[in-house]
Amino acid sequence: MAAFMKGFDSQTYALMRIVTGLLFLWHGAQKLIGFPKDAPDAPAFILYVAGPIELFGGILVMIGLMTRWAAFLCSGLMACAYWMAHGTKALFPLLNGGELAILYCFVFLFISAHGPGIWSVDGARSAD
Repeated sequence: MAAFMKGFDSQTYALMRIVTGLLFLWHGAQKLIGFPKDAPDAPAFILYVAGPIELFGGILVMIGLMTRWAAFLCSGLMACAYWMAHGTKALFPLLNGGELAILYCFVFLFISAHGPGIWSVDGARSAD
């Protein structure tokens, strides 16, 4: 790692977790309440299964509550989403538009393995 960033690994990890959760929750909000814009046409089971996982999973990851389980569930959702919506179109993500699903899948998998870190509810609860 660059020398000037050496002392900031905990903070940059926390920022990655927070921003990833924040961005993910908007996908769920879009599916469930049409905010900030209406969801694209999708089968009802996708809207009502994926939507809550994205919304509440994103919130839990963002605030760092039950982080490992929430991130693991979100990672699995994105793996399924990739193969259901993108993997059947073409093999390579650049061709099938699945880059975001793969990226979310592996970032959530990393968060699940790494845990909540600093600036999290889980971290604050364990500090007692």
